Amino acid sequence: MSEAYEAGLRTALDDENFAKLTALRNPKLHQFIADAIERCTPDSVFVCTDSEDDVAYVRRRAVEIGDETPLAIEGHTIHFDGFRDQARDKANTKYLVPPGVDLGANLNSIGRNEGLAEVRGYLKGSMVGREAIVRFFCLGPTDSAFSISGVQVTDSAYVAHSEDLLYRTGYGEFKRLQDSGDFFRVLHSAGELKDSVSANVDKRRVYVDIEDDCVYSVNTQYGGNTIGFKKLALRLAIRKADRDGWLAEHMFVMGAHGPGGRVTYFTGAFPSACGKTSTAMLPGETIIGDDIAYLRAIDGQARVVNVEYGIFGIIRDVNPEDDPVINEILTNPGEVIFSNVLVKDGRPYWLGMGCELPGEGTNYSGQWRAGNTDDAGKAISPAHGNARYTVSLKNLSNLDSRVDDPAGVPAQGIVYGGRDSDTWVPVQQSLDWAHGVITMGASLESETTAAALGQEGVRTHQPMSNLDFVSVPLGRYVQNHLDFGARLEKPPLIFAVNYFLKNQHGEYFNGMADKGVWMKWMELRVHGDVDAIRTPTGSVPMYADLARLFREVLSAEYTQEQYNEQFVLRIPENLAKLERIETIYRTDVPDTPEVFFETLGAQRAGLADAQKRYGDYAAPSQFHEESVS
Repeated sequence: MSEAYEAGLRTALDDENFAKLTALRNPKLHQFIADAIERCTPDSVFVCTDSEDDVAYVRRRAVEIGDETPLAIEGHTIHFDGFRDQARDKANTKYLVPPGVDLGANLNSIGRNEGLAEVRGYLKGSMVGREAIVRFFCLGPTDSAFSISGVQVTDSAYVAHSEDLLYRTGYGEFKRLQDSGDFFRVLHSAGELKDSVSANVDKRRVYVDIEDDCVYSVNTQYGGNTIGFKKLALRLAIRKADRDGWLAEHMFVMGAHGPGGRVTYFTGAFPSACGKTSTAMLPGETIIGDDIAYLRAIDGQARVVNVEYGIFGIIRDVNPEDDPVINEILTNPGEVIFSNVLVKDGRPYWLGMGCELPGEGTNYSGQWRAGNTDDAGKAISPAHGNARYTVSLKNLSNLDSRVDDPAGVPAQGIVYGGRDSDTWVPVQQSLDWAHGVITMGASLESETTAAALGQEGVRTHQPMSNLDFVSVPLGRYVQNHLDFGARLEKPPLIFAVNYFLKNQHGEYFNGMADKGVWMKWMELRVHGDVDAIRTPTGSVPMYADLARLFREVLSAEYTQEQYNEQFVLRIPENLAKLERIETIYRTDVPDTPEVFFETLGAQRAGLADAQKRYGDYAAPSQFHEESVS
């Protein structure tokens, strides 16, 4: 260890923790930890290895210091974030940009020197009176071409405990890394606490240093702002992928089980609260991951891994009917961290759990009664709409056997979906790779939810469901996807789904379980087992196939009338969407590849021709005789 860091670390660490750290012979790691300790000045430092005793200490510590409180069921705990600290803070999450670097108008940034001075100023002395915890993790399977090492220093035992459930341990990976500086770093402090929550959320800052692969987070406890290896490190991974020619995506990975016992692997990108986790957890299928994926082109094939090893999931509408696997975990003994739900007599309650909620209890606002209002006079919900649960994948009964395969699994289909009340049909397949990347991925829109601060119900542009995390200019990011497909002998098929299509009365056309049918249809399409009807926006299922699948998957009848209502091509709405998307890219994304506009133009021409022949709303049968593939 360099003498420059040794003196400070020996002073801050006891002999046992100093030995743990020096066993990792990595000067850049030592420098990062020494700087964090000098700046934040914790009273003590705990270095967590991969050992069961060290991991158990962090879990125990979370309860001892009040970050978490045990619930009635063994292994369950509750954590509350502050009333004003309930979602990702987009406004104060910024990239630290060196002089001469322009990330484009879509990305929130601040000059690197200015941003570092601000956030490091807030971190100064922020851990006084508390213990700093040093955690090591591996993003992706260990000892793999996909592996990226990461270290986090935090004074929140809740954050450290959550990460233990969400990631593969990485102390051993740092030994394998030796003296390489190629790893991600995160420094977090909850800041001053009042009643165990961050007191100074007006000074909440989440800054991503793209030059140094480092994340700074302060004055916040909410997981999306503090669990550094989720969306924060995703931003760093996207830049690394951009440099090295692979993709880092906001995607689930799952195995869809088809005829003859075959397993077909899909990835899928959905904005928060749009059905991403519930799709990955479909009954009868197997899950590899629900949130972040790395994709590489290996020997001409797209291979994919789950970056994580747990779920930080939105708990709203989790119930025995809609999410039976997750509901089973949340209602039985085992390690679960709940956050921002209602607690009454040691039992957690959340929105949409399938039973009546108590009229009083403890929630994210403190002691709560039905009728309580906030400062603006708005009723305080018993549980927050963005309440979460954190669990390890190892507890899932439907975990795919290849979850830790260092070679990844073959990505054979990609699914894009968002909240769309009036435009996209429930499921469709792109016409080719570029068409899917451009009109389904890069053109993805969704109506906002409670997972991010701001007004709900507003239609927003969410390319690849990754706009909040893209750390390179958006046009280049789109081009990277087009280039990735060009490296593959047979690119994955691309699909778009829409679980939120509504009728003229504002009612959803489909139940939540219907997504199981769409997935089975997509699995069959990957292998060419069913035909489809080609329309200007993509290929849609044939009625007979869906009727059969509804009977097989859900034991339900699916009528011709339902099919016609749901799969009608809504031409004015689709033309309006194209106009919105083209305006965004021409106005805000100057580096958009020309093929993007050519593809939109071709789709617009096809829609205009269909409108001329069939009117504003064209049933699938009107295209059936023209094109079946």
